Amino acid sequence: MDERFTPEHEAFRRTVRQFVERELAPHALEWDQAGEFPRDVFRRCGELGFFGISHDPAHGGSGLDYWYVAAFAEELARARNGGVAMSLLVQGQMATPVINELGTDEQKREFLAPALAGERIAALAMSEPDAGSDLARLRTTASRDGDDYVIQGAKTWISNGARADFLVLAVRTGGAGAPGISLVTLPTDVKGFSVSKKLQKVGHRSSDMAILYFEDCRIPARYVLGRENDGFFHIMNSFHAERLVTALYTVAVMDDLLRETLRYGRERQAFGKRLLDFQVWRHTFVDHATRVEAARQLTYQAVQLFNRKRKQKPVKEIAMAKLLTTELAQRVAYDCQQFHGGMGYVEESHVARAWRDVRMLTIGGGTSEVMKEIIAGTMAL
Repeated sequence: MDERFTPEHEAFRRTVRQFVERELAPHALEWDQAGEFPRDVFRRCGELGFFGISHDPAHGGSGLDYWYVAAFAEELARARNGGVAMSLLVQGQMATPVINELGTDEQKREFLAPALAGERIAALAMSEPDAGSDLARLRTTASRDGDDYVIQGAKTWISNGARADFLVLAVRTGGAGAPGISLVTLPTDVKGFSVSKKLQKVGHRSSDMAILYFEDCRIPARYVLGRENDGFFHIMNSFHAERLVTALYTVAVMDDLLRETLRYGRERQAFGKRLLDFQVWRHTFVDHATRVEAARQLTYQAVQLFNRKRKQKPVKEIAMAKLLTTELAQRVAYDCQQFHGGMGYVEESHVARAWRDVRMLTIGGGTSEVMKEIIAGTMAL
């Protein structure tokens, strides 16, 4: 392993790997076919401390460095189920960090602590039918009414949305554009909240991605995270962490795909020799292994910079890591599937499921095109 992982990191990695291989991986196909996985998985992850790795120890976190998060994300790839992995990453690394950063002690007790314990499921509700990549255009409103806010609008593409117990929700509390956006916590048992439908996705089938509606949803003003109309900056900051953990997970998915494919190629015979004895495939996998290693090192460089917890996040390096890893995953998954022939096109094949699961990775958390615009901005192009 990379020298940046200490013996303590590796001990934690072994704990995650044992859990994933014993309790998640054996159900990969079953949960995809069911379109969901048991809620108890959240509780087990909470018990093992997987959601609170880098969170506030005063509210159930462990306060560890980001290399522990890296080890967790990498080992989740062994679950061989993109929906489960993404749902767990949303809980620990996408929806809750903003509460950890901005929340009051009261907000942390009410929302963060039970989420880290796996007792309440969290979702990050940002995207809307008309505001995906361009979140400054979001239309869901929160109007002040005495000591409350009244929320109207809709959200879509929300992972964990169908069964979340609470949302970290982006709303418009001010005028047009980025300066009028705030973040609030919203319990999903409030009157007027509804799940319109669970989306039927191409991949990540075991995760619940949903369209949500808000009709006169009333929440207390104390549920605002940070200052009113100051939420857009924190949304952008939260995306950096989401993109970085996605890059880490994606590299590990490619590693797992290549390991499985090389194993298959050593065993499978065609035309009197092993599949891996054909030069066209040997060179293909050499190219992929080289590019995956380059992607890993770029991603680890971003982790190292992010781990320093400086006020200025490594925006360029994270965007580059997300762009490179997720685009490369499309080619790696395609070639691994092609190498498996007919077996690569049936549902029970891990390679087939991975091929459709990785397709989302260039879209979620900021598309490849958005990553290129971010990188271009840092280069003053």
